[in-house]
Parts: sequence; C-alpha cells; structure tokens
Amino acid sequence: MGKIKIAIFASGSGSNAEQITNYFSGHDLIEVVLILSNKPTAYVLERAAKLRVPSQVFDRPTFYQSENVLDSLRTHEVDYIVLAGFLWLVPQYLIEAYREKMINIHPALLPKYGGKGMYGDRVHRAVIADQETESGITIHLVDEVYDNGRILCQERVSLVADDTPDSLAEKIHELEYAYFPKAIESYLLEHKG
Repeated sequence: MGKIKIAIFASGSGSNAEQITNYFSGHDLIEVVLILSNKPTAYVLERAAKLRVPSQVFDRPTFYQSENVLDSLRTHEVDYIVLAGFLWLVPQYLIEAYREKMINIHPALLPKYGGKGMYGDRVHRAVIADQETESGITIHLVDEVYDNGRILCQERVSLVADDTPDSLAEKIHELEYAYFPKAIESYLLEHKG
C-alpha cells in the first residue's frame, strides 16, 4: 500500500501548511502532494514552491460551479484534505467526496467564537473583548456548516491581563505548530485502509 496523500488548502501566508509539509517530509506513511489556494497572491504558493510541492489556484466560480478542484484532487490521488487557514465554506460536492476525510483547525475553543466571519484576528479580538481566561485551538472534521464538524482535539492556552490580539495570535500559532501535524497524523493512521 502506498502513502496516505494529503492536500492542503490555505488562503494566506501558509505557515501551518509549511509546518505540516515539513512534519510529513520523509514520513513512512503520509505525504503532502498538493497545496491549493483561492488567492493567487497568497504567500502559501511561494512556500509550496520552496517545499517543492505542486500547487494550484482556483477562483470562486471554479470552486463553487464546477468540480475542477475535485478532479485535480483525484488526479493527485488525494486521500485526505487539510484546511490550514482556508476561509471559504467548502461546497457540498467536496464534502461528500471527502466526508470524514477533511480536517480543519480553528484558532479558538469551539463551539465558542466559530462560524462565518470568525477567523484570524477577529477571533482573538472577540476572545479578549469577552475577557476570557483561556483560548486555544480546535482541530475538527469538516461538514456543511462553518466550524461545526466533530472535534478531534482541543489544546488550551491561558490569557493574561495585558494580552493583545497579536500576543494571543502568537500563543495560538505555537499551539497550532505543536499540535496540528500530530493530530493529523494520529487521525490518518487511525482511519487508514
């Protein structure tokens, strides 16, 4: 049996995509075979080139009104999808094709601070405005609703009185880098075959 193949979807700088790709570089059982973005200027595409991972850009009509993205995933024999800072709602055809095989990370402790429009600094600002004592990351499966799928794991970090959205973002990134690749690995190896 060949390696389990992952495609990563990202909309921004792609630091998590790079962490995941490096984590699985040389892995016996899992490899990243494709990085996709909905933004032609996203830095994740430069990271993909440096990492020597094929990349692809798609626009809204391609994503929602055709199955070109699915065709590309099939061409690359992708087994699982990882959303690493990907901001669009995943269309039904893709959820059906990868049900229970699509993993997302959210920069807060779901079900709080999730849903449409809750991403990046918006999440951190809301957490601080509500004077929460902790935040964290939620790694979960993807379904038809934003930030709704079955939770695989959550990791927490404490907030201090002088935390800002930027300082909280740094804490969250540390959790993401430490736990996201391991959570992906654990889920894939548990469900392979």
